[in-house]
Amino acid sequence: MFFQKDIETMPREELEALQLQKLKAQVQYCIDNVPFYRDRLAKAGVTADKIKCLSDIQYIPYTTKEDIRDNYPYGLFAVPMKNIVRIHASSGTTGKPTVVGYTRRDLDVWSDCVARLCAAVGVTDEDVAQISFGYGLFTGALGLHYGLEKLGCAVIPISSGNTRKQAMILKDFGTTVLISTPSYAMYMSEVAHELGISNDELKLRIGLFGSEGCTDALRDKIEQGFGLFSTDNYGMSELQGPGVSGECELRCGLHFAEDHFLPEIIDSATGQVLPRGERGELVVTPLSRQGFPLLRYRTKDITRIHYEKCACGRTHARMEKVQGRSDDMLKIRGVNVFPSQIESVMANIDGISPHYELILTRKNYTDYLEVRIEINDERLLENFADLDRKRKEAVDKLKTVLGIQAKVTLVAPRTIQRYEGKARRIVDKRGEEEA
Repeated sequence: MFFQKDIETMPREELEALQLQKLKAQVQYCIDNVPFYRDRLAKAGVTADKIKCLSDIQYIPYTTKEDIRDNYPYGLFAVPMKNIVRIHASSGTTGKPTVVGYTRRDLDVWSDCVARLCAAVGVTDEDVAQISFGYGLFTGALGLHYGLEKLGCAVIPISSGNTRKQAMILKDFGTTVLISTPSYAMYMSEVAHELGISNDELKLRIGLFGSEGCTDALRDKIEQGFGLFSTDNYGMSELQGPGVSGECELRCGLHFAEDHFLPEIIDSATGQVLPRGERGELVVTPLSRQGFPLLRYRTKDITRIHYEKCACGRTHARMEKVQGRSDDMLKIRGVNVFPSQIESVMANIDGISPHYELILTRKNYTDYLEVRIEINDERLLENFADLDRKRKEAVDKLKTVLGIQAKVTLVAPRTIQRYEGKARRIVDKRGEEEA
């Protein structure tokens, strides 16, 4: 078993001493090797010697995605290109992608972090792991690939797409661990059952899901669909990729790899660091990066961090599942709405599937939200009274949770588009205002 006990159960006082040591070294490394940070830290009056305790990190300016794009492609690299052995980039839907580079040591640390989180949920060298993330510039597939190989798993690098073949491979190759986005896992289970493949014919036991949010309600549906133990892990290209944090078998939060990453929670609006236990935007400083070091990176992910020792024995801080993103939060008539809230409501209504779409419109300067939801059984469409009762139930429950009235439209099964990668749930038509 890949359990690094000395690190993963290190007393908090020792862990924070290690973080302080590595933080000071990383600040000096950035000053010595990255002109962007040399100038920015000089303007802020920050030197490594002025970092006396972890709370002094507050004096370091934040780094944003815009900073990375402004230095596209290699402006934030800290080593010559001859020392870079891997390049990844975000799938950015707007503007230039965020480009990250890795040295050999970076890749070794990365695979170590991934192996650690996989082992924490029970993956062993006896497992056969099917990676249904898309391979390419995206970090998810190769990140999990190398970590699982370090753990000793047999890895099937099938990539995403061709879902019928994916289902066949799940069965024929005896896959025991599935790696994908939660939404794609849900879709794969639908296709497998359509092909007549029952859970009894599969050897699946663990799902390692990431790249998009997964509420507990969606997790339960995936487990019912595939008969596996569903787990969540967190990462992003800018920080490393997967392996920044992940659940243990108790699923009571995602353990940060705190020997390699220093997390903070801030108020998105003011930038102020929030007291421990408060919910806000996650800021992360990688402590071990050579090729592409970052200081205080604003992730825009909304979560909360707990520092109590976990019942599993691990002492590293645990982050709650990401509630949403500060830039994905919808503001409807003055009310903050996260897609995850809507997903959790729908998951508790019988006869409704987890597939949905949010339509935003504006009329007479007022925003409106329509929630399009698939039903599970097409026969419900033939019974107007039952369909209307189901629709009203969804409207009432959404109003209770969101605090606003949303229009609900129930549509036939398989009407809403499926995605092999991250699901795109929001259709914003507010620029098409009708007077």
